[in-house]
Amino acid sequence: MSAASVTGPSARLKWIAGVLVAVYALITLMPLLWIMATGFKTSSDAIAYPPKVLFEPSLEGYVNLFTTQTRQVSGEVSAPGTWYERIVHDKGMMITGPSRYGERFLNSVIIGFGSTFLSVVLGTLAAYAFSRYRVPLKDDLMFFILSTRMMPPIAVAIPIFLMFRSLGLSDTHAGMILLYTAVNLSLAVWLLKGFIDEIPREYEEAALIDGYTRFQAFRKVVLPQAATGIASTAIFCLIFAWNEYAFAVLLTSGTAQTAPPFIPTIIGVGGRDWPAVAAGATIFLLPVMVFTILLRKHLLRGITFGAVRK
Repeated sequence: MSAASVTGPSARLKWIAGVLVAVYALITLMPLLWIMATGFKTSSDAIAYPPKVLFEPSLEGYVNLFTTQTRQVSGEVSAPGTWYERIVHDKGMMITGPSRYGERFLNSVIIGFGSTFLSVVLGTLAAYAFSRYRVPLKDDLMFFILSTRMMPPIAVAIPIFLMFRSLGLSDTHAGMILLYTAVNLSLAVWLLKGFIDEIPREYEEAALIDGYTRFQAFRKVVLPQAATGIASTAIFCLIFAWNEYAFAVLLTSGTAQTAPPFIPTIIGVGGRDWPAVAAGATIFLLPVMVFTILLRKHLLRGITFGAVRK
């Protein structure tokens, strides 16, 4: 008979902890599951009271999301040829062309991943400099960088709007990428500096003795060791840039408008088309969800990095 561990939890405590985690996960995921389910409802089922948990799935919301429709006019009605045309035809509508959701979604991909890439690259270089070199007033500069993150966006919205209008950056991909990079850079520098501080300097010194240049030592020694921190930082930067709403509403209107300010404008016949809104929100969640799942191991290690020392 093996002795019970003094510090380890008992089987009963593990079971209780597992149940609590499962309940918490279910409560947390319930809104997302409801949004995904609403995307497969019809307009009448989406607004039914009491809410319908069991329903017949329909792709009406996704068809409405990706198409522009108008009422059928006598003499112009043609027999539906595809499955999505039949869905629209059964409502007394006809498709006049594609919607702009695809363009807005592509803008989110370009701006979100573009700003994340720049934030991580510039943040890694700046964090390495703060970690390895003697920078005058290092603590004051680090606090100043962090203080830019504390400022609420609405406080600088008007100055940024006037500056973008003067520089011709309003409603442009470059302008939004630069803005999100500037906002995320402080977070990237602070997170990455902590990771690089944990990498022993002796590794780089050994590489320099072997004939590596400083840049080669940084690229071949520091970057592989900091991969966990870089992945974790990229996730946090992407989440902010992907979900940002205030600046997107203020500084974009057409060419560079992202999905967050576009989704609430989806209007259906006789009111807001909730299945289309839910379908748009579901598709909008997928890239960040996939990106986070792919890097989940790095994210977990990044959160706990340096917490346990030998």
